[in-house]
Amino acid sequence: MPAYNAAKTVKDTFLEIPLSLRKNVILVDDKSTDRTVLVARKLGIKTFTHTQNLGYGGNQKTCYWEALKYNPKIVVMLHPDYQYDAKRIQDLVKPILNGEYDFMFGSRMMEKQNALQGGMPKVKFYINALMTKIENRLLGVNLSEHFSGLRAYSTTVLTTVPYQKFSHDFVFDQQMEASSLSYGFRIGEIPIPTRYHEKASSIKFLKGVKFLLETFLTLFHFKLHKWGIWKSHLFSEASYHPFFSVHIEFFKKIQIN
Repeated sequence: MPAYNAAKTVKDTFLEIPLSLRKNVILVDDKSTDRTVLVARKLGIKTFTHTQNLGYGGNQKTCYWEALKYNPKIVVMLHPDYQYDAKRIQDLVKPILNGEYDFMFGSRMMEKQNALQGGMPKVKFYINALMTKIENRLLGVNLSEHFSGLRAYSTTVLTTVPYQKFSHDFVFDQQMEASSLSYGFRIGEIPIPTRYHEKASSIKFLKGVKFLLETFLTLFHFKLHKWGIWKSHLFSEASYHPFFSVHIEFFKKIQIN
């Protein structure tokens, strides 16, 4: 659980995790200014703290670094703001255990009407829907959502994708998704209920604008890399096919024929 000022919600989030899955729960606190660490430790959660605020992406990097020390088959990332239904974790990881997918997330948008009924603000709903169409087109997938705080990764994904090179900011999740696809990993989703409430965390306007711009930049870099125009260290080298060499070979074939 990547946490920042989650003292009011971390208990409810933790207690919603199925009892059989609570043994290896860890929380990384990104220098909160509230009692997040005290509450987490009182609950018996293995807690790590940052001496300075690194940001959402930086927090996740520490989460995965520490989680992989347990030699797990799967690592689940859950926002501790009680916005995502932790009871669905077992359903979330099942497709990975069955070998169907490598990377799963809980989607609030698979049943769109439920998203609005669950309190998702209309502005966020329409931005989410629009961004999903754009990302699906550019990433070559058909998912119902790309913004989720409930995700599961196979260990193979986390030991292959160079997430330590990703942003420390909110765009980390989008870079993780695009990079995973560049390495050929399969991404799936399950429907989860939408649960907006006054205690839930929410990205502020200016940070939200920055996040959207960085998301577009990530998608742009992904396409340039895939087309072989500009090589990025965030994506698989195997998915990079130099534009000029490909076209030179194409013209050579024409001349031979």
